[in-house]
Amino acid sequence: MSTHDATIGAAIRGALLTAEPQAKVMAARKVARDWRLGRLAWRFDAPMPDRPARPAAPELLPPNRMPKRGKAGSQRGRIALWHALAHIEFVAIDLALDMAGRFGAAMGEAFVSDFLAVAADEAMHFALLDRHLAAMGSGYGALPAHDGLWQAAADTAHDVAARLAVVPMVLEARGLDVTPATLARVRANGDAAGARILERILDDEIRHVAFGVKHLAACAEMRGADPENLWISLVRTYFRGGLKPPFNDSARLAAGLSLSASRALAS
Repeated sequence: MSTHDATIGAAIRGALLTAEPQAKVMAARKVARDWRLGRLAWRFDAPMPDRPARPAAPELLPPNRMPKRGKAGSQRGRIALWHALAHIEFVAIDLALDMAGRFGAAMGEAFVSDFLAVAADEAMHFALLDRHLAAMGSGYGALPAHDGLWQAAADTAHDVAARLAVVPMVLEARGLDVTPATLARVRANGDAAGARILERILDDEIRHVAFGVKHLAACAEMRGADPENLWISLVRTYFRGGLKPPFNDSARLAAGLSLSASRALAS
């Protein structure tokens, strides 16, 4: 391994520029493991790309051009649901890597450790979902996917507090809110394996949102601001559309998210 390859910045950039899904999963997990084992020098000597590499499939469409999923109980509808979830987790790998690589130099080693752990979790979630799609006779890339998630990263590339406010504390927190209803539907369809995957993802996402809360609080302290007020003002500035209830209050509380601030952002 050359010295250049063994820096944290170059390793994260390399994973972001890996397009093929299984290779990206392996790259993200390798960066997290190498960092944990002390194999990467603390140098951010490689700029993060504006966009991560993407595989040839799925075709990426604007959210308003996405085809309808089909009836919820149909095989086509079920595959569309799992494909959409797989795409969210695939993009989430890059969101976590970019968080660590773009802002890690300023935010410190604990920040990098947290978000590389998130990247490794998202890689595992994606692999589980892709395997579940394969068991249904499909796979990631078989259907179009929307390109809206990365927009949040582009809009907040200049400010770590804005990124924390929007990505873990709004987008991932929305996962906490919608997963219980999805879980109920999956159980009603008799998909026990799928339900286990969603339970695992929900548990992990609570921790991911908590990392966002923790590090936004550190940003607020550095800026002499109140964490809740900072969150509200950043979301109103950088997130298109308010928060959509109903909220999963118990999961939000477990992650340390303010319910009063969540409701303020929904009104």
